[in-house]
Amino acid sequence: MDLYPFFDWLDTSLLADISKAYGGVFAVVQMFHLLGMSILGGMVLVGDLRLLNVVMKDTPSEVVIENTHKWFGIGLATMVVSGIFMSSAVSLKLYYNEMFWAKMTALTVGVAFFYFVRRPLLSNSHDAIKPSVLKLMAVTSIAIWFTVAASGRWIGFS
Repeated sequence: MDLYPFFDWLDTSLLADISKAYGGVFAVVQMFHLLGMSILGGMVLVGDLRLLNVVMKDTPSEVVIENTHKWFGIGLATMVVSGIFMSSAVSLKLYYNEMFWAKMTALTVGVAFFYFVRRPLLSNSHDAIKPSVLKLMAVTSIAIWFTVAASGRWIGFS
């Protein structure tokens, strides 16, 4: 499926006009994007490090995971909405940027892993799950989200 028409439309949209013309608005939206990344990344790290028994050892992992799952969605929604706005300013450039597509692929894998693997599995009692499975899931999650962050950061250099 060719997404070029969408990127072309986004480049000429009112959203793009606003993001290109008003640097202050762009900066505020970028601040929200960074806030969303901080929330999402923080929740992933806290949850995964708890599953690895590195942090919050005195708090049951079920409690930590339940609370991080609530905030993950808020961080993700904030990132997606602000990311679309920020992308509108340079949409055609992003269309041809391989690191952008690497980030979008990693983000898709991360969201799918979170909602279709991690969340369903961790909704059960963690005592019923082998510790090696919990650790493997946490390490996999950290690796996926590190890939999202690293490829996103690399967009500016490519």
